[in-house]
Amino acid sequence: MKGLSCIGFELRQAEDEGRAVPEELAARAKALEGRPVTDAQAVAEADEIYAQVQKLPLRAEYPYREPDALEEIQAERPAPVPLPECTLTREELYNRIYGGWLGRCGGCLLGQPVEGWHRERITGLMRESGNFPPKGYLSSDIPQEVRERYGVVDEGGPYGAKLKGWINNVPHMPEDDDTNYTVIALKLLEDYGPDFTPADVAECWLACLPLLHTCTAERAAYINLANLVLPPDSATLHNPYREWIGAQIRGDMFGYVCPGQPEKAAALAWRDASISHVKNGIYGEMYIAAMLAAAFVLDNPRDLVEAGLAQIPAKSRLTEAVRKVIGWYEGGVSLEEAVDLVHSQWDEKNGYDWCHTIPNAMLVTIGLLYGGHDYTKAISVGTVAGFDTDCNSATIGSIVGILLGAKALPECWTGPLNDTLKSGVDGFGIVKISDLANRTVDLCGRN
Repeated sequence: MKGLSCIGFELRQAEDEGRAVPEELAARAKALEGRPVTDAQAVAEADEIYAQVQKLPLRAEYPYREPDALEEIQAERPAPVPLPECTLTREELYNRIYGGWLGRCGGCLLGQPVEGWHRERITGLMRESGNFPPKGYLSSDIPQEVRERYGVVDEGGPYGAKLKGWINNVPHMPEDDDTNYTVIALKLLEDYGPDFTPADVAECWLACLPLLHTCTAERAAYINLANLVLPPDSATLHNPYREWIGAQIRGDMFGYVCPGQPEKAAALAWRDASISHVKNGIYGEMYIAAMLAAAFVLDNPRDLVEAGLAQIPAKSRLTEAVRKVIGWYEGGVSLEEAVDLVHSQWDEKNGYDWCHTIPNAMLVTIGLLYGGHDYTKAISVGTVAGFDTDCNSATIGSIVGILLGAKALPECWTGPLNDTLKSGVDGFGIVKISDLANRTVDLCGRN
């Protein structure tokens, strides 16, 4: 499909990037929405419009500076945040990294059953099933009238899997893109080493990750790569999702293998993100990877947020949004009020907003600042707040997991995982999470 059904997303993306789309061009594009992809004339016109939109210049008054190239991104960063040296022993590193893996899996599994639900539906189900705020995973073993009222269905879920995420149905961490990308980044580093290139990331995906296990920006990039459109063009051709959350969920491994080195972690994340994303889509992955790397040597989540922001452009939309969250937190705004403010600025019922990097990064930041070292509270924010529930809870859980280490994570979250993860990445299948953590520690000395 060549950009026909989502041409409306492209218009919104162009406007957000600072391009002024002429009314005539926008009208032509909107007239094509909903036309079938079998309509060759409509597809050809959509491609022509798409190409014209891509060539539009930025508005002269556009206030943001948002480059894509790594050197230009680094030149736009704020002052560096000084960090202590990482002096953890291998045993201590393993505990922290295992905590990151478990934390990511636990957060993802909490949010997975209600992915795509809106905030009021999520909180309504939790209240009526006696699990609000969440004290454990979500179960479909609840009264039938509650199931019917909230449309709880056991079957379905990603990748054609049955028994999606409800804890009464799963024996371990089921497959999810939020863990597939962490696994494939492990394979990438094992096979290509720390000097991997964006082209290596592309090759690794094509060799090891099935197309239908990808979504939005990753799927658009994958199709481009299969058609020999190489990075960085793979990130922009027919890809209106290029600032969506996909890259932000892919940064964990690059933080794990760079303990105490957020600049290096962010640079690795850039190489990964740049095959499918631009601007704030790239910055989201760099922000998360940098915070994870810093979490090995810093203890205060507020300091982690600054360490993450230190690796992305100071005049970007993402930095502006995260600084709003910091202002709310430091100004005494309550947790619920902070979540309300995100919802007032972004509409989770709009697909573009729901999946965009920025509102989801704001919620991740809220989870970290307001949840602190309380793993249960932190990951619960990522799910109860709505938007991309499994992605946000997974990312929050990963960072708090690194802060706390595996030994300090609550048994109610780690026990049901049974130290086991199902992966869709070729060569992994069903694996022990502890084995993945050990392999990750082995990589730390190579980076």
